Order: sequence, then structure tokens, then C-alpha cells
Amino acid sequence: MSLTIKEIMTISPIVPVMVINNVEHAVPLAKALVKGGLKVLEITLRTPAALESIRRIKAEVPDAIVGAGTIINIETLNQAIEAGAQFIVSPGTTDKLIDAALATGVPLLPGIANPSDAMRLLEKGITAMKFFPAEAAGGVPMLKSIGAPIPQITFCPTGGVSQKNVKEYYSLPNVACVGGSWMCAANLVDAEDWDEITRLSAEAVQLATS
Repeated sequence: MSLTIKEIMTISPIVPVMVINNVEHAVPLAKALVKGGLKVLEITLRTPAALESIRRIKAEVPDAIVGAGTIINIETLNQAIEAGAQFIVSPGTTDKLIDAALATGVPLLPGIANPSDAMRLLEKGITAMKFFPAEAAGGVPMLKSIGAPIPQITFCPTGGVSQKNVKEYYSLPNVACVGGSWMCAANLVDAEDWDEITRLSAEAVQLATS
């Protein structure tokens, strides 16, 4: 049974935002994150290895729910779906992209940075959104402000979220999960330090929920 985007957002408190340069790292990285309690994974389409990484993780890490991020146009949308992405994430919104994404039926988490963006998506029936870039766009105070007049929107703030502020974001009533990358930082992946990635993932869950 397929999941809705809101169901996906409640599976783990943190969605790792992954930039994979070497496709051979994809599966061990995914396994390390899942072992640490982070089962919903966003692979950003910023590298040549991204699409094949989605394919391999979906095939070899059954406990993971793997999605594609940095969906910026219909081309990347179609590539992500062809690769098997179970959900798609965009950094912003255009009518053309959002309409095409909705037509696919694949769970969608579109990015917004202000109330006007949010209201445009609400008109299309979308109530789950990525708040990006979270810190640069006003952070926790902005999410509180948006939540007052538009309480029906559920957010995943991403961009500038760290160990220091993850609990502050996650504790907001209009936040279902947060996006972060510190637990899968490039230096750890390059060093293939899967144990440390698992440790940081488990710590991140504890930081957000304790």
C-alpha cells in the first residue's frame, strides 16, 4: 500500500538530506542511517550518482523509504520517478512543476519560503510542505508566524537545521519532521565511517524527541 506524504513525514523525526558522489556509498550509507533510526531518506539530484543511488537503495535497503530532492523541473521529476523515488521534494514551486508532480500521484513535498507560496499551494489542495531555506527564511519565528493564520499546513523545515536547533524546530505544532545533513556529512561518507553516521543518526532522533 502506498503512503501519503503526511504518513511518510511521520515515520522518522529527521529526514537526512543526502548528497551522494560515489554510487558505491549509497547502500552502506542508507543502511547506516536506517540503523540509527532514520528510515526516510532524501537523495538530492545534485550529482551524477543520485539516480542510480535511488535505484540501489530501493532495491537493497527494504526498510528505507527513498525519495528524490532538488526536483526543479519536469525533466528531473520524470527522472526521479523512473529511478523509483517513493516521494519527491522540490526546493521551491512553479505551477508547471507542481501540476505535473500532482498528476503523477507520487507523494510530493514542495518547498515554500513565505506565506504567499504556501497559499498558492493550498489552492491546489496541498497541505504538506518543505520550508526552505529554513534558517535563512526566518527560522522558527517564521514558522510560528505562518502557523497562526494557516494552521492546516504541516512543514518539514530544511536548510540550516543542526544539532543545536533541531529540537526547537521539531517541537513546533506545525512541524512533522525536519531535514538535515549533519549526520551524513561529506567527510564521514568519504571516510566510509558508517558507525559514526549511525551514532549521529540515533543521537539526532534523541535530540529532536527528548
